[in-house]
Amino acid sequence: MKKQKVQRNRRITKMDRSRDLSRLVYLYGNDIVKSPSFHKTKEHIQHGTITVHQHCKDVAKCSLAISKTFRIKCDQRALVRGALLHDYFLYDWHDKDHREIKNLHGFYHPGIALKNAQEHYDLTDIERDIIHKHMWPLTIVPPKYREGWIVTMADKYCSLLETVRIRRGRKRGISK
Repeated sequence: MKKQKVQRNRRITKMDRSRDLSRLVYLYGNDIVKSPSFHKTKEHIQHGTITVHQHCKDVAKCSLAISKTFRIKCDQRALVRGALLHDYFLYDWHDKDHREIKNLHGFYHPGIALKNAQEHYDLTDIERDIIHKHMWPLTIVPPKYREGWIVTMADKYCSLLETVRIRRGRKRGISK
């Protein structure tokens, strides 16, 4: 009986933690999450069956979790906003029309994402750095700010889970 209660409390704690992270993503990135241009990321697949939209939200939540777990002081607003926009390239890199980009997508998409993000949103220096350097070491120049390092690590972690299909998402063409 006690074991069941402990497990139930642990589940509630995990749910509460996830809810708190989601609340912070919406607190700091509501204008991005609600914008029609960001909703276009639902049309493209990132890894496996995960949309770019879901991937970016997952990276934002994971970034917050990393900063909280390791007690890393950072600008949470910039962290969330940079994470939401880090893959804001607005094309399907798996598509045959982007065949020449597909093999070099990892190198080119940070610059494309930054260009698109700057056209649609007002960005801070930290947010620009996160978006532009999140693919380090492919980008050669490492992130300048701790927020960029956090998003870089969260992106790698989420991408790994999506690629090995631990984190299941919706099928192509179906958005959340």
